[in-house]
Amino acid sequence: MATTPSNKMRPKPPLPPNLPSLVATAFSRSVATKTVNFYPTSVTLLTINSIPFQLRYSPSLASKPKPPSVTTPKLFFNPFASPTPEMLITPFGTSPPSHNLVLNKFAVVPEHFILSTSAFKPQTHLLEADDLAAAYACIDAYARHNKELFVFFNSGDHSGASQPHRHLQLLPVENMKEGLEGEWDVLAKGLTDPNTREKLPFEVFARDIDGLGGDGEELRRVYLELYNQACEAVLGVAEDIKHEGEAQISYNLAMTNNTMAVVPRLTEGGVVKDKDGQEVGNLALNGTVLAGTALVRSEMEWNALREDPDQVYQVLGRIGVPNRAKM
Repeated sequence: MATTPSNKMRPKPPLPPNLPSLVATAFSRSVATKTVNFYPTSVTLLTINSIPFQLRYSPSLASKPKPPSVTTPKLFFNPFASPTPEMLITPFGTSPPSHNLVLNKFAVVPEHFILSTSAFKPQTHLLEADDLAAAYACIDAYARHNKELFVFFNSGDHSGASQPHRHLQLLPVENMKEGLEGEWDVLAKGLTDPNTREKLPFEVFARDIDGLGGDGEELRRVYLELYNQACEAVLGVAEDIKHEGEAQISYNLAMTNNTMAVVPRLTEGGVVKDKDGQEVGNLALNGTVLAGTALVRSEMEWNALREDPDQVYQVLGRIGVPNRAKM
């Protein structure tokens, strides 16, 4: 029987067919044994320049350590070097496995998990084709169960990265929507629309990846196109942009089943003030910003931003290259 083009293009990863239930079981077990540091989060919906934006208060982030720099791996404990049985969901890739799927110890939503390289590779280096193919294979494995995954990657000192060992993070979208009152969807899914991009105060570059079928080389080609645009936005030149080794800028990447997006980063965030103008914290943004999500660690930050959502927009305007559509 002839294979249809769509079947040819579907990835055939060495992943368990029941990946969503495997992740859910591992997460529930690790929460029960307190291996994963998870507390139920408070969440509300803000409207940021007509974009539904999720503000999430996650107390578990308050205890999350951060290294002096993501470029100094020897100064920081590496949980991905040899994952414990409690944290390991499954190895992934041909023998020997190229990647591991592990639970995120500081989960921001239930079943928050991680795709890490088996051998140490720097978080600040450019992603490789097998990293992107592995991430898309996870997205596809969830799609086969009518579920969505949001994948993000933080690279560089201004990106919100906190671990030097290369890893991408994966969030089940249905769990991101729990507790929300009102309509919200992953921002990245709409970023190929220029009308959506122009509402943001920072430059973001996006491409449709629907139809690539999870092919790692094709995904990397798109990734490098977006990375080139991000570098040009920050550095002002298109020449001498390297496609191997250390990235030349800080950036976040996001992937959904149909979209890849890259946002260049200049700062990690900005201060948060209460109604009296007193500083109560700092809003630090990572790749979840491309989901339309901001995470806060303290109740004072949570209260201040709910009372004055314009502060979120102001911080968004500082984290990256100013949007040319706004100039």
